[in-house]
Amino acid sequence: MHRFNQLDRRSFLVASGSMVAGLPWGSPRIAHAASKASNASGGQAKSVILFFLCGGSSHIDTWDMKPDAPIEYRGPFQAIRTSAPDIQLCEHLPKLAQQAHQLAIVRSVGATVNTNDHHAGYYYNLTGHVPDPTFLSLGNDRRPYADDWPSMGCVVAKKTPSRSSLPNTITLPHKPSKAPYTRPGQFAARLGVEFDPLFVDGSHDKPLQFQAPSLTLAGGTSAQQLQSRKELLGRFNQARRELDRAASDSNWKKHQDRTMNLLLSSKATQAFDLSTETEATRNLYGTSVNAMSLLLARRLVEAQVPFITVFWRENEAIADACKSEGAWDTHGNNFECLKKHLLPEFDQAFSGLLIDLQQRGLLDQTLVMVTSEMGRKPKIGDPRSGGTSGAGRDHWTHCQSVLFAGGGIRGGQTYGTTDRYAEYPAENPVSPADIAKTVYKAVGIHDLQASDTQGRPYHLLEEGHAIDSLFA
Repeated sequence: MHRFNQLDRRSFLVASGSMVAGLPWGSPRIAHAASKASNASGGQAKSVILFFLCGGSSHIDTWDMKPDAPIEYRGPFQAIRTSAPDIQLCEHLPKLAQQAHQLAIVRSVGATVNTNDHHAGYYYNLTGHVPDPTFLSLGNDRRPYADDWPSMGCVVAKKTPSRSSLPNTITLPHKPSKAPYTRPGQFAARLGVEFDPLFVDGSHDKPLQFQAPSLTLAGGTSAQQLQSRKELLGRFNQARRELDRAASDSNWKKHQDRTMNLLLSSKATQAFDLSTETEATRNLYGTSVNAMSLLLARRLVEAQVPFITVFWRENEAIADACKSEGAWDTHGNNFECLKKHLLPEFDQAFSGLLIDLQQRGLLDQTLVMVTSEMGRKPKIGDPRSGGTSGAGRDHWTHCQSVLFAGGGIRGGQTYGTTDRYAEYPAENPVSPADIAKTVYKAVGIHDLQASDTQGRPYHLLEEGHAIDSLFA
């Protein structure tokens, strides 16, 4: 099989696009009337926002709590009533509890991978495909390959007509994880680099700013701008020489055309500067880079981008306390990390997104989704962080939950159950393939045929079925 030898080539190509991207914020915001099409048939969602909780979020401590389980499983958190009679959530999600009538929680996602690790979990949950044996043989050294299956976002990018000058899929505020351990599954891979996401960077230090500065080459172009363009084209040529051994000329040409179209269509030099939003709107989401990424995702929905992925950006300031990289991989001190850091930030940001979309009349046409690469082990105590005394939860790919809202999904419901310990799916088990098919149905994608570089047809995802009962 044909592989990329180094991820850096792909990284440069995507980064080159992000350097020249711009959003047409100078024009009035676009608000769309909710579709009157039958929700049950899908196709109501014009955009998808995927909020991915990097590290592996604990399902048993958040939206699949087991108050009757023994203390060594359920932990100290209490379940609270919500705005939906059939949904209980963690006490540390009070704002989301008020929005539970918008949620559909799928609690029976079985995403078992033989490595029980992050790489395979990312791949399975982002693509819907079971990881191949190289994930077991290579572990964290397994790089993204050119013949991997594409992410859901890249499938949507290919199958959805462009509605603006922006790419059909955009990822922010980072690309997990730090090189050389970049997670497989987040790229277009066999579909071709022209369908890769546009990656946009954000930081904890400057959460209102996202690094995708615009270059305007229309009338009045300055010498400095011309020089910038010359340097950029020089970098393109260098990248092409490196890429020739790994990708076809046609793929390169398509990618270069996309990047140059972005450069030529840019209309704002500070396109990703959220300081243009009102203070009240920003406060609705919170102040973190993850919160501002969701706010930018809302703006991208208004700009008619079909698929936006927000990967939770880790905070190194809490890494030691959580025995993790500073995100949801809570090997130690799970409950204090969730209570003091992760849940309050998530609660405000995600509930703020739902409120904002609803108030702007965008929720019905926007599918919002929350997932992760795995759940956490229901029995408390990870040997790597002191066992029971460390109060951590280990990796657990055997079961997790997925949240949906909007986009034709009926709110206030749950689908599937887990056993009494939240260890394994019980009623109505589903897989990441079923979740992916549900996303495709929501946006109206029923044809999953594609062709390889030789023109030979193949199916992008044969496994799985959409969860029809989620739709109104």
